[in-house]
Amino acid sequence: MKSPMSTRFMLLLLLLGPSLAFSQTGPSTASVITTDSASFFLEKGLMEKEKGRRMESLKNFEKAQHYDANNKQIISELASAYFDLRKYALAIENYKKLIELGETTPANYKQLMDLSFNFKKWDDVILYAVKLKAADPSQKISYFLGKVYYEQGNYGESIKQLTQAGKEDPKNAEVPYMIARSFADQQNYKQSVPYFQKAIELDTSKNNWIYELGLIYYAIPDDKNALKYILLAGEKGYKRDNDYLTNLGIAYLNAGNLDEGVKILNEILKMRPSDLNILNMVAEAYYDKGKYQEAIDYWDQCLTYDKQNASALYMIGLCYQKKGEKAKGQQLCDKAIEMDPSLASLKQKKQMMGL
Repeated sequence: MKSPMSTRFMLLLLLLGPSLAFSQTGPSTASVITTDSASFFLEKGLMEKEKGRRMESLKNFEKAQHYDANNKQIISELASAYFDLRKYALAIENYKKLIELGETTPANYKQLMDLSFNFKKWDDVILYAVKLKAADPSQKISYFLGKVYYEQGNYGESIKQLTQAGKEDPKNAEVPYMIARSFADQQNYKQSVPYFQKAIELDTSKNNWIYELGLIYYAIPDDKNALKYILLAGEKGYKRDNDYLTNLGIAYLNAGNLDEGVKILNEILKMRPSDLNILNMVAEAYYDKGKYQEAIDYWDQCLTYDKQNASALYMIGLCYQKKGEKAKGQQLCDKAIEMDPSLASLKQKKQMMGL
C-alpha cells in the first residue's frame, strides 16, 4: 500500500511531465519557427519586389525583420526598400545597422554619404566620404567634401577640395561656381570672377549665375561689365522683379546712361511711388548730371512722403544755388541744418569740393 505522500508525488510528476518535456525542447523549436518565419517573409518580400510592388515587399521585409532583427540580407533589403520609397531617415538607420554588422562595403558607405548630404548632416558626409575613399580609392569624393566645407564656412578647405573635384570632373559646372562663391563670400570679388565665367561657360542656362556675376562686377566696381551681365541675365530669362530692375537701373546710371537708368527706375516708382531710396537715387543721378530742376522735382517727392527729410531739403537748397538762386538755396540749406545739425559737416565738405 502506497503512502499518501508517494501518491501525491507521483501525481505531481504526471502533471509536470509534459511541461518539463516542452521546456527541454521549446527553445530549439521556437528558434526553428522564428528562422522559418523570417525566411518565409523574406522570400515573399523578394517575390513582391520582383513584381515591382515595392510597398508590399517592404511590408514583408518588415515582418521578416521582426523575426530576425540582425539578418544582413533582410536589413539590406529593408534599407533598399526604404530608399526607393523615399523613407530616407529609415534608410539611413538600416544602412548604418549594416555597417555595424560588418557590411562595410563601398556601396553602403556611398549610400550613407549621399543620404547624409541630402539631409545636410555635414559631419556625417565627411565621415562616410573618408570611409568610402578608404574602402575604394577610385571613388570621387572631393566634390561632396568641397560643398560640405563651403556650407561649414571653411572656404580654404572648400577651395582645395573643389579644385581637386575640377580635375576629377572638368565638365561639372557646379565646381567652378562653388569656388567662385567661396571667394565671393570672403569678399575676394576679383578672384571669384574667372570661376564665375568658367561656370557660365560650362552651363549657359544658369541665368542666376549670370546675374550674380553682374552683382560681383558691381561690387568690384566694374560698371561696364556689371551692366553687361545683368542685362544678359534678363535676356536668359531671369525674373524682372523689383530687385532686378533696381539693380539694372543703378547699373545704367553707374555706366553713365542716365536716360535708360531713370526710365527703368521710374517703372519701379509706378508700383512703389513712395520708395524714398529710389526717389533719392534718381534725384542724385540728375544732380550729378547737372540737371538740377529734375533733381529738385524728385527730392520734392521725397518731402511729400517725409516732410522731416532734412537731407532732401538740403539737396534742394544746393540745387537752387547751382541754378543761380543762391539766396533761396542758402535759406533752404540753413533750414535743413536746423532740422539736422549733422548736415553742417556736409555743407563744409561740399564747399571744399566746390559743389
